[in-house]
Amino acid sequence: MASSDKAPDSMPVGDGSVPPGKPMTMGHQVVDKTAQMLQTLKPIKQMSQHVCTFAVYGHDMSRQIETHHYITRLNQDFLQCAVYDSDEPTARLIGVEYIVSDRILDTLPPDEQKLWHSHDHEVTSGMWMNPGVPEMNQRSELENMAHTYGKFWCTWQVDRGDKLPLGAPALMMSPQMVNMSVIKPELVRERDRKFKISTDEARKSRVNFPVSKPGNARVADYWMHTGKSFAVDIEQVEMKDLGGQKIPSI
Repeated sequence: MASSDKAPDSMPVGDGSVPPGKPMTMGHQVVDKTAQMLQTLKPIKQMSQHVCTFAVYGHDMSRQIETHHYITRLNQDFLQCAVYDSDEPTARLIGVEYIVSDRILDTLPPDEQKLWHSHDHEVTSGMWMNPGVPEMNQRSELENMAHTYGKFWCTWQVDRGDKLPLGAPALMMSPQMVNMSVIKPELVRERDRKFKISTDEARKSRVNFPVSKPGNARVADYWMHTGKSFAVDIEQVEMKDLGGQKIPSI
Protein backbone atom coordinates (compact mmCIF):
# COMPACT_ATOMS: atom_id res chain seq x y z
CA MET A 1 0.00 0.00 0.00
CA ALA A 2 1.52 3.33 -1.03
CA SER A 3 1.16 6.50 0.97
CA SER A 4 -0.42 7.98 -2.15
CA ASP A 5 -3.31 5.49 -2.16
CA LYS A 6 -6.85 6.71 -1.71
CA ALA A 7 -8.53 6.30 1.64
CA PRO A 8 -9.14 2.67 2.61
CA ASP A 9 -12.47 1.30 1.38
CA SER A 10 -13.40 -0.07 4.79
CA MET A 11 -12.89 1.41 8.24
CA PRO A 12 -12.63 -0.42 11.56
CA VAL A 13 -15.95 -1.21 13.16
CA GLY A 14 -16.96 0.90 16.11
CA ASP A 15 -19.36 3.51 17.37
CA GLY A 16 -18.33 6.19 14.89
CA SER A 17 -15.90 7.91 17.25
CA VAL A 18 -12.41 8.85 16.08
CA PRO A 19 -10.45 6.86 16.92
CA PRO A 20 -12.94 4.04 17.57
CA GLY A 21 -13.03 2.88 21.17
CA LYS A 22 -14.90 2.89 24.44
CA PRO A 23 -14.89 5.94 26.75
CA MET A 24 -12.21 6.11 29.44
CA THR A 25 -13.14 4.29 32.64
CA MET A 26 -12.56 5.77 36.09
CA GLY A 27 -9.91 3.09 36.63
CA HIS A 28 -7.94 4.19 33.58
CA GLN A 29 -8.19 7.83 34.61
CA VAL A 30 -6.81 7.01 38.06
CA VAL A 31 -3.91 5.07 36.51
CA ASP A 32 -3.06 7.98 34.22
CA LYS A 33 -3.28 10.63 36.95
CA THR A 34 -1.16 8.53 39.29
CA ALA A 35 1.48 8.02 36.63
CA GLN A 36 1.56 11.76 35.93
CA MET A 37 2.32 12.44 39.58
CA LEU A 38 4.92 9.70 40.01
CA GLN A 39 6.79 9.74 36.68
CA THR A 40 9.04 12.46 35.36
CA LEU A 41 7.96 12.45 31.69
CA LYS A 42 11.24 14.25 31.01
CA PRO A 43 11.18 14.21 27.18
CA ILE A 44 7.68 15.71 27.06
CA LYS A 45 8.58 18.46 29.51
CA GLN A 46 11.33 19.59 27.14
CA MET A 47 8.74 20.67 24.58
CA SER A 48 9.14 24.42 24.62
CA GLN A 49 7.16 25.78 21.68
CA HIS A 50 3.80 25.38 19.99
CA VAL A 51 3.85 26.33 16.30
CA CYS A 52 0.81 26.37 14.05
CA THR A 53 1.52 26.16 10.33
CA PHE A 54 0.44 24.25 7.23
CA ALA A 55 1.75 21.28 5.27
CA VAL A 56 1.07 19.73 1.87
CA TYR A 57 1.33 16.09 0.85
CA GLY A 58 4.37 15.59 -1.36
CA HIS A 59 2.61 13.13 -3.65
CA ASP A 60 -0.66 15.12 -3.88
CA MET A 61 -0.35 18.85 -3.30
CA SER A 62 -4.09 19.35 -3.59
CA ARG A 63 -4.20 17.98 -0.04
CA GLN A 64 -3.25 20.65 2.48
CA ILE A 65 -3.61 20.52 6.26
CA GLU A 66 -3.21 22.75 9.30
CA THR A 67 -0.57 21.32 11.63
CA HIS A 68 0.44 21.92 15.23
CA HIS A 69 4.07 21.30 16.09
CA TYR A 70 5.20 20.84 19.69
CA ILE A 71 8.93 21.43 19.54
CA THR A 72 11.88 20.16 21.56
CA ARG A 73 15.27 21.73 20.92
CA LEU A 74 18.12 19.22 21.33
CA ASN A 75 20.76 21.78 20.36
CA GLN A 76 21.15 24.93 18.28
CA ASP A 77 21.07 22.99 15.01
CA PHE A 78 18.50 20.25 15.66
CA LEU A 79 14.86 20.28 16.75
CA GLN A 80 12.28 17.52 16.90
CA CYS A 81 8.53 17.99 16.72
CA ALA A 82 5.50 15.96 17.68
CA VAL A 83 2.88 17.02 15.12
CA TYR A 84 -0.84 17.10 15.97
CA ASP A 85 -3.95 17.99 14.01
CA SER A 86 -5.05 20.63 16.54
CA ASP A 87 -4.15 22.16 19.89
CA GLU A 88 -7.15 20.63 21.65
CA PRO A 89 -6.85 18.07 24.50
CA THR A 90 -8.26 15.46 22.10
CA ALA A 91 -5.73 16.29 19.35
CA ARG A 92 -4.46 13.35 17.33
CA LEU A 93 -0.74 12.74 16.90
CA ILE A 94 -0.42 12.68 13.11
CA GLY A 95 3.32 12.63 12.56
CA VAL A 96 6.81 13.74 13.41
CA GLU A 97 9.06 16.40 11.93
CA TYR A 98 12.81 16.75 12.35
CA ILE A 99 14.31 20.19 11.78
CA VAL A 100 17.96 20.94 11.05
CA SER A 101 19.92 24.09 10.34
CA ASP A 102 21.22 24.76 6.85
CA ARG A 103 24.68 23.96 8.22
CA ILE A 104 23.56 20.41 9.05
CA LEU A 105 21.64 19.98 5.81
CA ASP A 106 24.77 20.76 3.80
CA THR A 107 26.53 17.77 5.41
CA LEU A 108 23.86 15.32 4.15
CA PRO A 109 24.21 13.40 0.87
CA PRO A 110 22.00 14.54 -2.04
CA ASP A 111 19.67 11.52 -1.86
CA GLU A 112 18.92 12.38 1.77
CA GLN A 113 18.48 16.10 1.10
CA LYS A 114 15.72 15.28 -1.40
CA LEU A 115 13.48 14.30 1.53
CA TRP A 116 13.80 17.70 3.25
CA HIS A 117 11.98 20.98 2.66
CA SER A 118 12.97 24.57 3.34
CA HIS A 119 11.28 26.81 5.91
CA ASP A 120 12.27 30.25 4.62
CA HIS A 121 9.03 30.97 2.75
CA GLU A 122 6.95 29.29 5.45
CA VAL A 123 8.38 31.76 7.97
CA THR A 124 8.53 34.93 5.89
CA SER A 125 5.01 34.43 4.49
CA GLY A 126 3.53 34.36 8.00
CA MET A 127 2.37 30.75 7.72
CA TRP A 128 4.66 29.74 10.62
CA MET A 129 3.06 31.20 13.76
CA ASN A 130 3.49 30.78 17.52
CA PRO A 131 -0.05 31.34 18.82
CA GLY A 132 -0.20 33.59 21.87
CA VAL A 133 3.39 34.81 21.58
CA PRO A 134 3.86 38.47 20.51
CA GLU A 135 5.66 38.82 17.19
CA MET A 136 8.49 40.91 18.64
CA ASN A 137 9.19 38.35 21.37
CA GLN A 138 9.89 35.63 18.81
CA ARG A 139 11.66 37.66 16.14
CA SER A 140 15.12 36.22 16.78
CA GLU A 141 13.77 32.68 16.80
CA LEU A 142 11.85 33.27 13.57
CA GLU A 143 14.97 34.58 11.84
CA ASN A 144 16.77 31.38 12.87
CA MET A 145 13.89 29.22 11.63
CA ALA A 146 14.12 30.82 8.19
CA HIS A 147 17.51 29.08 7.90
CA THR A 148 16.24 25.58 8.69
CA TYR A 149 14.97 22.53 6.82
CA GLY A 150 12.45 19.90 7.87
CA LYS A 151 11.67 16.26 7.19
CA PHE A 152 8.04 15.59 8.08
CA TRP A 153 6.43 12.14 7.97
CA CYS A 154 2.66 12.08 8.34
CA THR A 155 1.54 8.80 9.90
CA TRP A 156 -2.19 9.49 10.28
CA GLN A 157 -3.98 10.96 7.26
CA VAL A 158 -6.94 12.43 9.11
CA ASP A 159 -7.84 14.71 6.20
CA ARG A 160 -9.02 11.73 4.13
CA GLY A 161 -11.20 10.49 6.98
CA ASP A 162 -8.94 7.80 8.45
CA LYS A 163 -10.24 6.87 11.91
CA LEU A 164 -6.93 5.20 12.75
CA PRO A 165 -3.33 5.59 11.51
CA LEU A 166 -3.63 3.45 8.37
CA GLY A 167 -1.26 2.47 5.59
CA ALA A 168 2.19 3.85 4.89
CA PRO A 169 3.46 7.23 6.11
CA ALA A 170 3.41 10.17 3.72
CA LEU A 171 6.26 12.62 3.15
CA MET A 172 5.05 16.18 3.61
CA MET A 173 6.27 19.40 1.99
CA SER A 174 6.23 23.01 3.17
CA PRO A 175 4.13 25.88 1.82
CA GLN A 176 5.80 27.74 -1.02
CA MET A 177 4.77 30.60 -3.29
CA VAL A 178 4.63 28.56 -6.50
CA ASN A 179 2.19 26.18 -8.18
CA MET A 180 0.16 23.83 -6.00
CA SER A 181 2.07 24.54 -2.79
CA VAL A 182 0.33 27.88 -2.25
CA ILE A 183 -1.89 27.32 0.79
CA LYS A 184 -5.61 27.73 0.15
CA PRO A 185 -6.78 31.14 1.44
CA GLU A 186 -9.75 29.66 3.29
CA LEU A 187 -7.43 27.51 5.42
CA VAL A 188 -5.38 30.55 6.39
CA ARG A 189 -8.45 32.65 7.17
CA GLU A 190 -9.88 29.93 9.42
CA ARG A 191 -6.57 29.53 11.26
CA ASP A 192 -6.27 33.30 11.77
CA ARG A 193 -9.85 33.57 13.01
CA LYS A 194 -9.39 30.73 15.49
CA PHE A 195 -6.22 32.12 17.06
CA LYS A 196 -7.00 35.83 16.57
CA ILE A 197 -3.83 36.39 14.56
CA SER A 198 -3.03 37.96 11.19
CA THR A 199 -0.91 36.14 8.64
CA ASP A 200 -0.84 39.30 6.50
CA GLU A 201 0.53 41.42 9.34
CA ALA A 202 3.12 38.77 10.17
CA ARG A 203 4.24 38.65 6.54
CA LYS A 204 4.68 42.44 6.47
CA SER A 205 6.76 42.41 9.66
CA ARG A 206 9.04 39.66 8.33
CA VAL A 207 9.59 41.01 4.83
CA ASN A 208 13.25 41.87 5.49
CA PHE A 209 14.21 38.61 7.17
CA PRO A 210 17.45 37.17 5.76
CA VAL A 211 16.77 33.70 4.39
CA SER A 212 18.91 30.67 3.75
CA LYS A 213 21.00 30.93 0.59
CA PRO A 214 20.94 27.70 -1.45
CA GLY A 215 24.26 25.87 -1.51
CA ASN A 216 25.69 24.74 -4.82
CA ALA A 217 24.87 21.09 -4.12
CA ARG A 218 21.67 21.60 -2.09
CA VAL A 219 18.70 19.63 -3.45
CA ALA A 220 16.10 20.13 -0.70
CA ASP A 221 12.66 21.08 -2.05
CA TYR A 222 13.37 18.43 -4.67
CA TRP A 223 9.89 18.68 -6.19
CA MET A 224 10.48 22.33 -7.06
CA HIS A 225 13.53 21.39 -9.14
CA THR A 226 12.05 18.30 -10.82
CA GLY A 227 8.27 18.22 -10.50
CA LYS A 228 8.60 14.84 -8.77
CA SER A 229 8.20 13.76 -5.16
CA PHE A 230 8.24 10.52 -3.17
CA ALA A 231 5.63 8.06 -1.89
CA VAL A 232 6.27 5.18 0.49
CA ASP A 233 5.31 1.60 -0.39
CA ILE A 234 4.88 -1.32 1.98
CA GLU A 235 6.29 -4.54 0.59
CA GLN A 236 6.89 -8.03 1.91
CA VAL A 237 10.54 -8.97 2.50
CA GLU A 238 12.46 -11.96 3.77
CA MET A 239 13.21 -11.81 7.50
CA LYS A 240 16.79 -12.11 8.76
CA ASP A 241 18.11 -13.67 11.95
CA LEU A 242 20.63 -12.11 14.35
CA GLY A 243 23.47 -13.19 12.08
CA GLY A 244 21.97 -11.42 9.10
CA GLN A 245 20.94 -14.68 7.40
CA LYS A 246 17.51 -15.12 5.83
CA ILE A 247 15.11 -17.14 7.95
CA PRO A 248 13.84 -20.19 6.03
CA SER A 249 10.10 -20.70 5.66
CA ILE A 250 8.51 -23.11 8.13
